[in-house]
Amino acid sequence: MSKLLIYTDGSSRGNPGPGGWGVVMKFNERSKELSGGEKFTTNNRMELMAVIVALNSLTKQNIAVT
Repeated sequence: MSKLLIYTDGSSRGNPGPGGWGVVMKFNERSKELSGGEKFTTNNRMELMAVIVALNSLTKQNIAVT
């Protein structure tokens, strides 16, 4: 069974301050990158936003995710 690997990270300069988040998703030989940011945010918010966006972008059901 194939497994989807999701790597996430988020950060801000200052807390609060400008911040961003990033996602790398790997499935077999394919990969997809997502990213975004906000002008006034916190490190924790960006860390969580990366995970939320990654999970919301899934299009298949019943797939193992790590």
